[in-house]
Amino acid sequence: MFDYATLKVIWWLLIGVLLVGFAIMDGHDMGVGLLLPFVGRTDLERRVIINTVGPHWDGNQVWFITGGGAIFAAWPLVYATAFSGFYWAMLAVLWALFFRPVGFDYRSKINNPTWRSTWDWGLFIGGFVPPIIFGVAFGNLMLGVPFSFDVYLNSTYSGSFWALLSPFALLSGVVSLAMIAFHGANYLAHRTDGVIAKRAIKASYIFGILLLITFSLAGIWVWKAIPGYVIDSVISTGGLPNPLGKLVSRVPGGWLSNYQRYPLTMILPVLTYLATIVGLICIVKGKTLLAFIGSSFAIIGVIGTAGISLFPFVMPSSTDLSSSLTVWDSTSSRLTLSIMFWATMIFMPLIILYTSWAYKVMSGKVTAAYIKENEHAAY
Repeated sequence: MFDYATLKVIWWLLIGVLLVGFAIMDGHDMGVGLLLPFVGRTDLERRVIINTVGPHWDGNQVWFITGGGAIFAAWPLVYATAFSGFYWAMLAVLWALFFRPVGFDYRSKINNPTWRSTWDWGLFIGGFVPPIIFGVAFGNLMLGVPFSFDVYLNSTYSGSFWALLSPFALLSGVVSLAMIAFHGANYLAHRTDGVIAKRAIKASYIFGILLLITFSLAGIWVWKAIPGYVIDSVISTGGLPNPLGKLVSRVPGGWLSNYQRYPLTMILPVLTYLATIVGLICIVKGKTLLAFIGSSFAIIGVIGTAGISLFPFVMPSSTDLSSSLTVWDSTSSRLTLSIMFWATMIFMPLIILYTSWAYKVMSGKVTAAYIKENEHAAY
């Protein structure tokens, strides 16, 4: 139905949708987790907070798993190269995520302050570390990743874990953290009341402003100090993948060229500012659902801005520019992309419908009275 070049672009868009879905759905779980030790001051308050996401967090992990699987199947070279280069960073994410299932399930099983406090900080780690590392990873994509291919397409990574933690990459990590914390705070304000909701509103205000500041600083940094990648040779968009069959150079302002070429793409960075500001206004006025919708659109804006800036590059190389992986030369076969497309068209709507139904059934405020009435059933 679709030609090969169109399928490549479709899968670039679909992977973007999966990343956005992960950031919105699992992101608010992580945001709640990283706010847990600070917004909840007593054991009862923390149980209220945990139970706002307890019934949903594992279902939201579907977006994370599906996103990783989609990258593996649609962009095998990207998956292999990224997981080789970012191996320790990805392990840190997995180790941090291990705290979440155990923390949710076992935290309230024993009525011991030390036990519960330990798992509270474990849930904090599970919500704090992944957004930071994912943001650092995107920052490194802007800077270029030190890898190269030989003639047999065997990749060699010449960097280290500590080299990933450059100033710009760390700033990108803070952007990601602020985005997730802002989103989580809005969700928490919507699902709770009383003093917990008031603290969540305060947290939303702080992290929303931090998101605006850090997103602006990152944009200026990319514009002024980070040369972007451009393809200097003719590339067959519908041809068989060949990462070494192109010439690439770095030019000042290269990451902004797509905004000049396609002015409508400016909607994405503008959306980040507008959605964040609307979210801040709504949360101050107590319109928590609208604030949550606002932070959701801010996530679309942030991730969309990064994606458009990089396009058509997916994983640029800093050591051998021609080895840079793009949408056109790092994909699976046309048959694989076609089969995956139709599978996605069937199952993604089912996931969205089921998730929507689950949130509708378990909507409403989580209160201290509910926790007391369900002492042994609640998280």
